[in-house]
Amino acid sequence: MKIGEKIRTIREMKGYSQEFMAEQLSISQRSYSKLEREEIKLDWPKIESIATIFEIKPTELISLDENFIFNNSPQSGKFNTNEMHNHFPEELKKQYELRIDHLEQEVRFLRNQLDKKP
Repeated sequence: MKIGEKIRTIREMKGYSQEFMAEQLSISQRSYSKLEREEIKLDWPKIESIATIFEIKPTELISLDENFIFNNSPQSGKFNTNEMHNHFPEELKKQYELRIDHLEQEVRFLRNQLDKKP
């Protein structure tokens, strides 16, 4: 998996938009999109900045194992809970869990609002 694909995958898993990432990096959304498509070369300072936004180490970003992502994606139908093979940073897991909790709260709120309608 190429670095642009890894960045896109993590961005999507964290629920970040390209606009958010671009704003954090002080670049345009169009330029950020080109980074993910690897139309613009990434230098080390940019990789460090992206890793900081994702709250992971730059080395974790560039060495992220595509098999881990595939095996742990909802589309694969399985989830690897073996810690020896789990190279996903603990902080990223926490962020993902927080995002799920937030979305579940939002669904409950919206259902409650719908139940109140006459």
